[in-house]
Parts: sequence; structure tokens; C-alpha cells
Amino acid sequence: MRPEQCVTRNHIEVCHGSALPSAPERIKFWMVLRGSLLPILVWTGVGCFAYFVYNPVVAIALGGLLTLLFIVGFGLRRRAKHSVRCSAYGALGGVLDKSITGF
Repeated sequence: MRPEQCVTRNHIEVCHGSALPSAPERIKFWMVLRGSLLPILVWTGVGCFAYFVYNPVVAIALGGLLTLLFIVGFGLRRRAKHSVRCSAYGALGGVLDKSITGF
């Protein structure tokens, strides 16, 4: 690694300490879910609130909207020649990440 690429002290220490893997590693599905735990809990709470306070149809519509966004994200990643696994993980993480941004 060239010195001009090391812009933060932490990055320099990680690079010199060999803490980074030598090759790309597969990300497991549990890692995606664990990284997205807060959005999952928030949307579950919003869905339960909408179900009990308003109507089950509102909760179904919310679930349908999140499903639609997942399908669109999956399709865009597949069109960009990503693997099915990468597309699924990226679409799930992307939907959960971008949906919580407003909160």
C-alpha cells in the first residue's frame, strides 16, 4: 500500500498490524442481519404499531413497499452483473440501510 492511500491513523495501524484478511472473504447472511438489526427492529415496531393502531392493511402495505424496494434493488444489482448471492445480500442491506435514514 502506498503512503498516500493511508489517510487515517487507524487505517495505517490496521494495515501495519495485518488485521485485514489477505484475500476477499465471503460475507455470511447472519453478518448482514446482525449489521441491520436496528432497522429490522424499527420496521418491525412500525409494522406492529400500524397493525394494532390502524389496520392490518396498513401493515401489509408497509411490508409490500419494503418487498418492492428489495426486488428493485435485487434487479438493479443483477443487471450490473452481480451474483445472485451478492444481489440478495446487497438488496437486503441496501433496503434496510436506506429506509432507516429518514429516522
